[in-house]
Amino acid sequence: MKKEDPNLSLFSFLDEDIICGVDEAGRGPLAGPVFAAAVILDPMRPIDGLRDSKKLTEAKRDALALDIKQYAMSWSIAQCSEEEIDSLNILQATMLAMRRAIEGLHVLPTLALIDGNRCPVTSVRSEAIIKGDDKVQAISAASILAKTARDHALGLLHIQYPHYAFDQHKGYPTALHLERLREHGVSPVHRKSYAPVRALLGAVTPANKA
Repeated sequence: MKKEDPNLSLFSFLDEDIICGVDEAGRGPLAGPVFAAAVILDPMRPIDGLRDSKKLTEAKRDALALDIKQYAMSWSIAQCSEEEIDSLNILQATMLAMRRAIEGLHVLPTLALIDGNRCPVTSVRSEAIIKGDDKVQAISAASILAKTARDHALGLLHIQYPHYAFDQHKGYPTALHLERLREHGVSPVHRKSYAPVRALLGAVTPANKA
């Protein structure tokens, strides 16, 4: 008896489709890159516990990320830098990171299932699924890889810029982060197009003379 692919349990796609799930992490933070991941799960090597990364503990995410990298048919993680975010805007930078993740797979998918309501421009047929990270296991897996990769990157930024406490807030606009940002100013890894950062930059710009 053929084993059912858990990715297809909620959606009726053709049996011959090679499905990759795609998700992002880091649209809201004031600093650091935005990450995206694409995952093609192997139906013969199921991974227990996959779900939206935000609903998992850090320890569980880290453990599942190792399982995904070991058992998935193919996986890829990509990013867009702070400079690209400021140049393109966060939506377009996120779409670009997703496209890079899909193009980084060593197995060519025939269908990309994207978490959310928009799809990146890619040669692969794609479909957006709202809240897909808790409905489709391949998207859940991508969510976990994107989140753990970004958290690791922010841990490295903390080593480089310890006074911003990136290890605690991961770049999100928490009270602690905003306090450190006001105290120490804007770092090279802050997104200068984001309002709180842009406001600080404006505050230190000399007023135009009358």
